[in-house]
Amino acid sequence: MALDSYVGLGRSGLKVSPFCLGAMNFGEDGGFGSGVEESEKILQTYLDRGGNFVDTANFYTNGHSEAILGDFLAARPALRDRLVLATKFYGNLHLGDPNGGGASRKAIIGQLEDSLRRLRTDYIDLYWLHNHDRSTPVEETLRTLDDLVTAGKIRYVGFSDTPAWFTAKAHTTALLRDWTPVTALQMEYSLLERTIEGELIPLAQDAGMGVLPWSPLKSGFLSGTYTREQSTPADTRRSAVLGAPTPAQFTVIDAVAEVAGETGATSAAVALSWIQNRPGITSTLIGPRTLSHLEANLAALDLHLTPAQTATLDEVSTPTLNFPYDLNRQVGDMLKYAGATVDGVESAVYPPLAASGVRY
Repeated sequence: MALDSYVGLGRSGLKVSPFCLGAMNFGEDGGFGSGVEESEKILQTYLDRGGNFVDTANFYTNGHSEAILGDFLAARPALRDRLVLATKFYGNLHLGDPNGGGASRKAIIGQLEDSLRRLRTDYIDLYWLHNHDRSTPVEETLRTLDDLVTAGKIRYVGFSDTPAWFTAKAHTTALLRDWTPVTALQMEYSLLERTIEGELIPLAQDAGMGVLPWSPLKSGFLSGTYTREQSTPADTRRSAVLGAPTPAQFTVIDAVAEVAGETGATSAAVALSWIQNRPGITSTLIGPRTLSHLEANLAALDLHLTPAQTATLDEVSTPTLNFPYDLNRQVGDMLKYAGATVDGVESAVYPPLAASGVRY
């Protein structure tokens, strides 16, 4: 696989790279990110390797992330239309303004105009709702986004970090009203955070939405930097904030390191390869802070885990999912098929059925 082995984004005609370059670390505002020069090196290297999908948000590094991207694109005007450029709305950059953030009509339009100004473009390819706005009717949000698609200011709509019930309601409402539907979901997903497998990934697969995992290395926990001997690496800027992995997380980290040893790859490459090959995944977000981080992440494109290695990682990281996931998995086929073999899989027989031939 390579960055120019493009894939379709959900049930749309948009084609994107299998790894999306996340620009959350572009800009040093906040103390964690990269300076302008390093950010541009990362971006240029990603593009040189065939990448076409760049993602940011209006509030990343207080807007500096968007500005860095905008300046880069303005210096290369022929590049803009060759990129799939994504940003997000919801974050309020205006202290004390109750209408500066969220998903109301006023907030969305204001945030979009600010993002267009910083990005120095007249349209956004993929515009994400960044969080669930509990106080704004979903119809107001969807109609506003549809109007912006009609006006040519955005091309596609995505949801990030929204509950499954709300996402399903919004998507169904959009389809029934003939408004722009939800094309993709952006959710946290990694070997250390798999709970979206309960409802969000099945929703996306059923509705034809692309899924973009963010934090596939769990804020660096799966990068190979964290070990039981060095649980808070001195050279990791965020370690003071994040703390150390838990004992349960180290069980997964150790398994990833073992597979990395078998393959000769890094732990980061193993974790990224695993997630990119999960059911329903379209493009995985990588958020490098340095050029070396980018190169290490891109190495995952050439890594192929064996079925046994994948099974080991699946098992050690098995999540506990909300009711009724386990109930449906345990008894669903038994109640539906009553002992029949379907698609090569045998089903059990409900014990009262097996115990008596009497039927009423």
